[in-house]
Amino acid sequence: MKRILIADDAQFMRLAIRKMLEKHDCEIVDEAANGLEAVEKYIKYTPDIVTMDITMPEMDGVQAIREIKKINPDAKILVISAMGQEIHVKEAVMAGASGFIVKPLKEEDIVKSIMRL
Repeated sequence: MKRILIADDAQFMRLAIRKMLEKHDCEIVDEAANGLEAVEKYIKYTPDIVTMDITMPEMDGVQAIREIKKINPDAKILVISAMGQEIHVKEAVMAGASGFIVKPLKEEDIVKSIMRL
């Protein structure tokens, strides 16, 4: 069972991701509403995988990826964002993201990506 931290500033999106993943035997350790919370909760729970939005208050997803990678260079982070432009994908991957999915989400895409990690 994969242990997952969900980071997204939209509560409805966190709930949607949670529901999709729990159907596939994933344990959601917690949720974060911004990048700063994501880093703090990563330290607290050391999940197997983090799903990370890019555009969030306090600290954006790219900066949160960088901070988590400083803590654990092997951290698995799947970016799930509406920001599908090439520059954001490139920036997230260069920061250490393990994959990238563009919103709106399809359950099969997120499940395949999570299982691949």
